[in-house]
Amino acid sequence: MIPTLLIGDHILVNKFCYGIKNPFTGETWIPLGTPERLDVVVFKYPENPSQDFIKRVIGLPGDRIEIRNKKVYINGNLLNVKYAVHMDPNIFPGPNPARDNFGPITVPPHSLFVMGDNRDNSHDSRFWGFVDYTALKGRAFMLYWSWNKEKFSVRWRRIGDIIH
Repeated sequence: MIPTLLIGDHILVNKFCYGIKNPFTGETWIPLGTPERLDVVVFKYPENPSQDFIKRVIGLPGDRIEIRNKKVYINGNLLNVKYAVHMDPNIFPGPNPARDNFGPITVPPHSLFVMGDNRDNSHDSRFWGFVDYTALKGRAFMLYWSWNKEKFSVRWRRIGDIIH
């Protein structure tokens, strides 16, 4: 999620914004809202549910997702995300790796298609599939601490930043 989040950032997560959930199954008991496109969400990593992952919501249920030459299209319309960065000028033709050209694919019900903001270096839905609503933990909303391990210093300017 670099540059939105940096290594050493600590975040606050609203665990109730999408509803009150069964802590064992992830099933929503009392719905309070649904994820919206571009939300930054925390979820159980599909390849190892004991780990939490954080990514940006790109596709919602029913959306048709396609990536052509690093550009994301939702239902045929170009999605411009000001937070997305590309560090590698190379474009891989795909589908292996699926980094720069992917789909089209339709997001199933009760699922999300998520991507990291550092698009050229993100292990996300392009590689391991969709995030089921039951795996959602919440929406990230604020940085409460940021530590630069290499410089052994606090990143004071980041503390209190709202995560967009």
